[in-house]
Order: sequence, then structure tokens, then C-alpha cells
Amino acid sequence: MKKIVAVLLVALSGISCTGGAESGSKLKTGIWRAVVQSKGGELPFGLEISANGSAYTAYALNGAERLPFDKVTVTGDSVRLTIDIFEAEIRAKVDDNTLRGFWRRHRTGQDYTSLPFQAQHGVQYRFTPTSQTPNINVTGKWATTFRSETDSTFAVGVFEQKGASLTGTFLTTTGDYRYLEGNVVGDSLMLSTFDGTHLYLFKAKREPDNTLVGGFWSGESGYESWTARFDPNAKLPDPASLTYLKPGYKTIDFSFPDINGKPVSLKDARFQNKVVVIQILGSWCPNCMDETNFLGPWYKKNKNRGVEIVGLAYEKSAELTESAPKIKRMMDRFNIDYPVVLAGTNVKSEASKTLPMLNQVVGFPTTLVLDKKGMVRQIHTGFSGPGTGRYYDEFVADFNRLIDKLVAE
Repeated sequence: MKKIVAVLLVALSGISCTGGAESGSKLKTGIWRAVVQSKGGELPFGLEISANGSAYTAYALNGAERLPFDKVTVTGDSVRLTIDIFEAEIRAKVDDNTLRGFWRRHRTGQDYTSLPFQAQHGVQYRFTPTSQTPNINVTGKWATTFRSETDSTFAVGVFEQKGASLTGTFLTTTGDYRYLEGNVVGDSLMLSTFDGTHLYLFKAKREPDNTLVGGFWSGESGYESWTARFDPNAKLPDPASLTYLKPGYKTIDFSFPDINGKPVSLKDARFQNKVVVIQILGSWCPNCMDETNFLGPWYKKNKNRGVEIVGLAYEKSAELTESAPKIKRMMDRFNIDYPVVLAGTNVKSEASKTLPMLNQVVGFPTTLVLDKKGMVRQIHTGFSGPGTGRYYDEFVADFNRLIDKLVAE
């Protein structure tokens, strides 16, 4: 999706994430208030650390999500927390109740995105410890426009406020901004999320006309202004209308290498006379990981019904030697047993060239459903993950209804 866009994606709490720790380390277990210093100010998230003997585990906390770090390594007075799938890490010095260091994410070559990091043990508030009743309540749906220097994007803000606490997300045509958590103070709101690779900070103030006006900071330097208007009827375009087959096409075809270099095609025997789900994704994309976290266990339950899935991964590099390990990490993390191939790079214009029967690749993820004859029956752009609540539930229900129908044909 755009910018993510939007912290994993993803209900990943069932994945084990452990690492070794040297004896005598000072790393305290329990809840920490973690902060990344962004250009918009403090970008907070919860950090939960636990220990089992000499091994540590850690989770980033955003709303209802507990996002696991793959490994926690303590060496002397230093700690390193990694999310391997996004090539991201936190490195910090341990000083009693404080962690100080930096977050960084690998980009290309020796290039990293990096921001200062700090955490305080035993502190559980998000932005502010205030318990005062705010002047506003933003619960509900908001028609939202994000504006950069060159572009604008429509979104639907979905918020739930309880006292001064706020959770929610933004829905867009190419996915959601995942689990957001924050506070409402006076007539202003603050929201943030951290998933290892995407760091989002939202601030806004209610204006006299009851609109919300504010800023959105992402990562090291991203910034957009945003305005929102309360609208219970706000909605996005039909996600099944954005990506479509060009005139004259009824099916899709491709041949791309899997992580071992073996070509995979829809002409392969495993796909014949089966309902086939084609997942256009990238291992760098948290919304794609949310979808993968749904499709992985779904496939295990349904593959014996005559259903197959194949993932088309569009990565930062089209070189198999560079991208295959990243795809493999994704497959291992989600315990995927359907094939995922390297289809090309994640530049949308280049990705579109690899599937010339489509009008374009609008966003990641995009999901195509083919019937037993290989005809395309639906193309769904974007993915509303579990952070969207009922919108995720509606997607799952609609997806299952469609598959049931095609299996029965």
C-alpha cells in the first residue's frame, strides 16, 4: 500500500522470539515506555520484555497488537532487539530504568534509516499520563485527506475513544495504517504506531468548525498535513473495482522463479482444476504481512478442498540472490507452505509490466481469485488488517463466501 501504509502487520503474537542474554545483565523485565524521536516529536510505543532463564523475549505494543521481536540479545550493558523480516533493529545501552540508543532499518547497501531511541521502565502511558476528561470525543468515522507537497490521498479514519485513551486506524484504498494508539488531551489528539519498519505519528487539533487539522510524520523524514471531517457514512471506493483485467483478457499467466530458482507457473499441475488465490505482496510490506498471517493458516485448513495459493513477491531487488533470503524469512516467520516467487521489483510501474493483462498494480497487497477454469473472478486491491476491527471481519467473511462458491462450482 502507499507508504506502507499503512506498524506488522499483523497479529504475530503466536511467533516465538527469543535470544540469548549474558548473565549479570541489567535489562529489566516488564513494561517500558519506548520513544523514537521523530521530526514531529516523541513517537511512543509500548515495549514488553520478559525473561526465561538467560533468554529474553520482547514485544512492541500498539493497541491490541503485541508485535514480537525476532531476537533479543544482551551483551554487557547493551541490548539489541531485531525484527529480521524488515531488517530493522533497536540498539541501546541499559542504565538501570533507562534504555538509550537508536532504531535503524536497512535500506540498500550500507545505507540505513536511523532515529534516536529511549525507553523508561515501568511507565505505561502513551503520550501523556493525564486522566483529565478531554474536551472532545472523536469516536466514529472521519472523512480524511492527507496532503504532501505533490499529492493528496483520501482515507477514512476510524477511532474509538475511552476517556483520554484513543485507538483506531486510517483505511485507504491500498490498505490500512494498522494499529494506532494514543491520547486525547483538551481539544487535540495524538496517535502513534511502531512495527519495526514503519513509524507513524499523527497529531491534530479540533478547529472551531469541528474539523480535525494536523500533521502526519513517518519514518526519518516523511511528512503530510491532514484534515478530517466527522462523517458516519464515509467510505472508500469498492476495492474490487480498482485493479482489473484489460479488455480481451479473462485470465492471467506468469512464470517466475521460486526462492530456489525453480520456475512456477499457473500451468503447473498443482494449480490445475483448482480455485487459485494469487497474492501480490512484498516482504517489506506490513499490510502484506497482515494478509499473509491470515492466508497462511487459512491455506492449511482449506488446501484439501481443492484450493491453492501462490504469492508473487515484489521486492526491492529483482536479483534472486538478494531477495530470496528475505522471502525465505517471511515464509519461515509465517510458516507458509504455499509457493512464493520473486516476480520483480516493488516499483509499481515496473510491477505492472510483469502482469500486462492488468490495468496496473495499484498497491501492495493485491489479491486475485481464479476459478477452477483459470478465469479471474475477483481482484481485491489492498487489505484491511486486524487493526481495522469489523472491516477485517467483513473481508474474511466475504473471502470465505467467494471461495465456498467457487469450490462448489
